[in-house]
Amino acid sequence: MALHDLHTLVEQLANQPIKFIGGKGGVGKTTTAAALASYYAGKQQKTLVVSTDPAHSLGDVLNVQLNNEATAITPYLDAIELNPDTIVDQHFSQVERTIKAYANPDMMPKIREHLRLSKSAPGAQEAAMLESMCQHLVTAASGNYEHIIFDTAPTGHTLRLLVLPEMMGAWTDGLLAQQRRQAKLRSVTNHLDSHNQKHQKHDVANPFAQKKSDRWEQAVSVLEKRKQLFRQAGQLLHDRTKTAIVLVMTADVLPLAETRRAIEQLEDSKLTPAAIVINQLIKPTQSDEFWQRRADRQQQLMQDIEQSFVRYPLYPIYLQQTDIRGTEALNALLSPV
Repeated sequence: MALHDLHTLVEQLANQPIKFIGGKGGVGKTTTAAALASYYAGKQQKTLVVSTDPAHSLGDVLNVQLNNEATAITPYLDAIELNPDTIVDQHFSQVERTIKAYANPDMMPKIREHLRLSKSAPGAQEAAMLESMCQHLVTAASGNYEHIIFDTAPTGHTLRLLVLPEMMGAWTDGLLAQQRRQAKLRSVTNHLDSHNQKHQKHDVANPFAQKKSDRWEQAVSVLEKRKQLFRQAGQLLHDRTKTAIVLVMTADVLPLAETRRAIEQLEDSKLTPAAIVINQLIKPTQSDEFWQRRADRQQQLMQDIEQSFVRYPLYPIYLQQTDIRGTEALNALLSPV
């Protein structure tokens, strides 16, 4: 089998500060992400690991209670477990503050009710999580972290998060274009209003007249900041010198099929993976008949995996006798024997 030594994975990824770990649910993404983070931190390299998976298993693997804020695990390792519910609440609170700056106060009760219902709308959680993820990505990349590792949700969610910055940037551009058209209309009506007042004895209120303080100014500022955030995140994601995407799978039929689809979609988005980790492998020779059959089946699937992913380095993680928890055990997983 053309498998690479697992320790060389950390060497391959050493010069790319941003690492996304993705794959089908239950294949070991969190363990892989936490092991990479623990290894780099063990080398006294400042590392941040961020979980975007609602399953909240990163804290379990690290044996630490985590939340939306960075928690220091060791002097060189920080961890964050993004909570979708908390992030959605924060996201819509920001939206409400923005609207409140220019909306009629009488309309606010209905607007608040609309925002409350919108929290459960399709895509609302993804949009909020995306903005939070991009914020952490950009902030951490410009900070003092040498490694930023994202433990992502199952493959489908991860793919949407990776391609959403460009989509959200285009959507924000559309809103800004609409605002500019409205500003142009206000400018024209203000000119007409000024011209008419010179020829009228009584001033007539122009409904389009611009206020002393432009009520759209704050909303436009928010949109411009979001546009800049998505653009920066998108640039980081597509820069192969900065970002590596690692897919984790097991030697089973369903993970193989899903990994094939994921790679096709990533390649279409010009986000080529850097490596594939094959988790929970069984040693080829077993004394027990049941485990020998499992091992033989895995060996057959490994041939399919090698043929399917000839362009990508493959790294094996063999099935362990006990659960891998805590930074020491995680670090040992990737250390050379």
